[in-house]
Amino acid sequence: MSSPSSRPAPDRLAALRARAPREYEARHFYQDAAFKAEAVKLMPGEYFVHDGDDLLITTVLGSCVAACLIDKTAGLGGMNHFMLPDGGSAGRFGVYAMELLINEMMKRGARRERLQAKVFGGGHVMRNFSSINIGERNVEFIDQFLASERIPVVSRDVLDVCPRKVCLFPGSGRALVKKLAPAQYETIASEETAYRGRLVQQPAASASGSVELF
Repeated sequence: MSSPSSRPAPDRLAALRARAPREYEARHFYQDAAFKAEAVKLMPGEYFVHDGDDLLITTVLGSCVAACLIDKTAGLGGMNHFMLPDGGSAGRFGVYAMELLINEMMKRGARRERLQAKVFGGGHVMRNFSSINIGERNVEFIDQFLASERIPVVSRDVLDVCPRKVCLFPGSGRALVKKLAPAQYETIASEETAYRGRLVQQPAASASGSVELF
């Protein structure tokens, strides 16, 4: 029999799922079996901010980038997941994704001068885009953006050819990254390609700095 602490909390998960999300805010809540914790999963173009470590923030990245912002004094953290550096006012574009994340952090009590960043993704997994490395462009954008905003990057795991799963404990700022198996490369690349294809038809509307593997 499972212990009480390892069982899902259906009432709380139901409440989280029933809440009215803001535009581009993540809405997929589930019980993470590996961490035995309630979690929210970001899809491309989404973001989420939370205080405390009672809710895990996760996402899976190919050529996309996730920026995690942390205010350890406030016990507050958030993550976004963007697909392209710029192009419009939508969560899938880096400039707007960063504005969404920073604004929500500030609304929740973060101070700009205390913000720290952890950056993940930008893998070269989309073979059909060999002439234009979208992952590299995404990483260049986030590096330049954070430098211009004077937000220090305390850890990063970017580029290479592998997709990644990223988990953030927003209260402590602890972030974990897992390089995914080669068997998953084509699936993730295909999903990103399909998602980008759909977008073409739509108007743009841890306390330490180390990277932990799991």
